[in-house]
Amino acid sequence: MSKQTAQTITISSELPVSYTPDVVVVGGGASGVAAAMAAARNGADTLLIEQRGYLGGMGTAALVPAFCPYSDGEKPIIRGIGLDLLNEMKREAGDAFHRRFKEQLDWVPIDVETLKRVYDQQVLESGAKLLFHTVADQVLLEGDRIRGLVISNKSGRSVVQAKLYIDASGDADLAALAGVPFQTGGENGELQPGTMCYVVTGADKARFDQFCKDTGQSQQLDKTIVEAQQNGDLPEGRKRVSGIAWITDSIAGFNFGHIFGIDGTRAEDLTYAAVEGRKLIDLQIKFLRKYVPGFEQIHLVHSGDQIGIRETRRIAGDYTLVVDDFISMRTFEDDIARNAYFIDIHLANASSTMVIKHLPKGKSHGVPYRCMLPQGKSNLIVAGRSVSSDRPVQGSLRVMPNCFAMGQAAGTAAAMASVTGGGFREVNIAELQAKLVEQGAWLGEHPGKAEAVAVASGHIEYDEESH
Repeated sequence: MSKQTAQTITISSELPVSYTPDVVVVGGGASGVAAAMAAARNGADTLLIEQRGYLGGMGTAALVPAFCPYSDGEKPIIRGIGLDLLNEMKREAGDAFHRRFKEQLDWVPIDVETLKRVYDQQVLESGAKLLFHTVADQVLLEGDRIRGLVISNKSGRSVVQAKLYIDASGDADLAALAGVPFQTGGENGELQPGTMCYVVTGADKARFDQFCKDTGQSQQLDKTIVEAQQNGDLPEGRKRVSGIAWITDSIAGFNFGHIFGIDGTRAEDLTYAAVEGRKLIDLQIKFLRKYVPGFEQIHLVHSGDQIGIRETRRIAGDYTLVVDDFISMRTFEDDIARNAYFIDIHLANASSTMVIKHLPKGKSHGVPYRCMLPQGKSNLIVAGRSVSSDRPVQGSLRVMPNCFAMGQAAGTAAAMASVTGGGFREVNIAELQAKLVEQGAWLGEHPGKAEAVAVASGHIEYDEESH
């Protein structure tokens, strides 16, 4: 268990206090957007701080090409704010996009520029305030409470003083600065590789579909990629495309290939990954033009502002969600969301296998409120991929629909705590669950009712997909 050194500091008179909201959210990805909207809609004066000039996190900055599934294969289980935002993007992306994807819940392509605008509009309409181009680089502590954040931006350095703090950074940056214990990666600190995603234009979907049909392969191009690797036109590594999302019949987003050995909490590693990721994209574009009908005339129009990161820190929380909870489809008394996405771990080197484990169709497990509560801090909550879980479960929880659901719960809890004046552990769970259901979230057929499910063994049997 790792722990960053935290300092106990009183608010410094040397820095001005620039904002005094009830709730501050750090990080404007899926979890932060939902958290800010939920907190504001529930009456809290809310400030959302984001390091870039737009919202969306991995879905916009890293160009992850599609939303992961919202359903368990039978019904939507991610509802509320997350589903509303998906549907709003579909409508705002234009009539053709809306007609094509109106009824689709799983693997809906992301129209990046539309999504940025939708997030802006929806967050501001909720009543939350936005502060872009800003980082929180110091936490001011007093006992078990955060008393303020030092923020830095073009205006200088100042202090944000809030009642409640939501860490939606994706990397548990705020929690780490506050000294919360955390784990990173696997037993030896190994981390899932990153992917530099990108968008191309000039493609021909009909010709590509026919090629896949003629060659008897899926759109992951497993046969063609193996051929190109054997010919030296692609590097060794995963032997299929993770995903192609067709935004139109001529524009496609790619999640393809890996950059190994990088830690998304290190600027040096992110720099290396950016350079190497762009090199890899160039190789892939040449491969697509040479080997894949329908892609002969493609042109690269956008690569990620940063490499897509799958995992970094996982906090030590009041409860750690473990793989047996996933396998047994456990329900908790303090559930604030349900998850049906499969365990999806891209392993740390090019010669390893990829770990995949699906739940049965129509099934899901609960996500307890306690896994968002960092040990030792009373007015801090964490939402998103860095909540308290073991590594296999993190490989399932980390995706954007789940982040929306956790963010909505965190923001609602923050608004409740801001009224009572207590911390996150004093929030009434039954009242929180009732509010979430009223706001459209789905907590299962019997929310709040724990069910005893026998687990056959203490280990997980994985389905494995070869790189």
